[in-house]
Amino acid sequence: MAIRAVLALVLWLLPGGIAVAQDLSALAKLVPAPSRIEDRADGVAIDLVITQAVPWRVRVMDAPPRLVLDTREVDWTGLSSISLNSKTIGAARAGVFRQGWSRLVLALNGPYLVDMAEMSTDQNLPRLRLTLKSASQEAFAAAASLPEPPQWALPAVSDLPKPVGRGTGPIVVVLDPGHGGIDPGAERDGHKEADLMLTFARELKEVLLRDGRFLVVLTRDDDVFVPLEARISIARAAGAHVFLSLHADALAEGEAVGATLYTLDDEATDEAAQALAERHDRDDLLSGVDLTAQDDLVATILIDMARTETEPRVLRLASALEAAIKGAGLKMHRRPHQTGGFSVLKSPDIPSALLELGFLSSARDMARLTDADWRAEMAAALRDGLGVWAAEDASLAALRKP
Repeated sequence: MAIRAVLALVLWLLPGGIAVAQDLSALAKLVPAPSRIEDRADGVAIDLVITQAVPWRVRVMDAPPRLVLDTREVDWTGLSSISLNSKTIGAARAGVFRQGWSRLVLALNGPYLVDMAEMSTDQNLPRLRLTLKSASQEAFAAAASLPEPPQWALPAVSDLPKPVGRGTGPIVVVLDPGHGGIDPGAERDGHKEADLMLTFARELKEVLLRDGRFLVVLTRDDDVFVPLEARISIARAAGAHVFLSLHADALAEGEAVGATLYTLDDEATDEAAQALAERHDRDDLLSGVDLTAQDDLVATILIDMARTETEPRVLRLASALEAAIKGAGLKMHRRPHQTGGFSVLKSPDIPSALLELGFLSSARDMARLTDADWRAEMAAALRDGLGVWAAEDASLAALRKP
């Protein structure tokens, strides 16, 4: 007998029937050979075989029309090789949606709604089965415009300052203590990365506020889980001039010591722009630019244009922070500035950097991270670096004005 493991989140898309939510969590992989997508007389049948059952949800999105399937940690490698016999389904893309969750996006050639959705486990491997049926444009638009269910929506942003322009008021700094809640990050000797970074973020906030030039917002001020993209949304809602994500990772092999600054990898920018255009609300993509009426392609182009202006600002930010940390005599990694495709760095219009304050896998870094005096020195260095960067950034912005 098939077991239907359908998340409660999927119910608001289905026209009727009963589904059972199950608390499943595991890393699964797509099995391409038996998977297939094919047109049928009454619509489209999607049959995706994975190695083990996982929580999931499905919905439709508009402009352009597409089916979106979110799953708990599914590796979609091999997606391009599955049997596709459909004129209804166009391009298929998959990737990481938010921490611990993957997203599969199937382009639709018109308005289709989910008629049936289930995960069956009555055979050797679980199968995600969906059927789509043609719908009116009005019905499709109504389904696509439904808000996220309360269990899934990004946390509400409250008590944020009113945005101010560059060079016209305090420097708005959004500090992002990594991890939190169900995601403790790296751990060593009873210390969790999430706790250490929250402690440092609070201390750095105090240093910045006492300076008088800064207005500071934390993406979290408690041991709670905040989705990665929600952190970007908080920064945008706060009118951030700069976004700094704080981490202290651990490496399983080799030894890494010292603080490291990360900025977004050039190779990740195209993918980031496409993912942002696809996943975010249009009014959450670019500050001051209305993209609500634009499709993904136009939004992606505008995001790329914004990133072209932001990239040199990011490089100057990393340079200023590196100079300040070294100037304070604090230990940095032998490669102090590196790049990566971190989700929290993908805001196209907010200069963003990720700072690994140290590595919990290093006993020396661990000692520094738990030393209040060292943290105070690092906080002061970051204050100085941010001040130098902000002054230069405001001066350059003024020169560009007509």
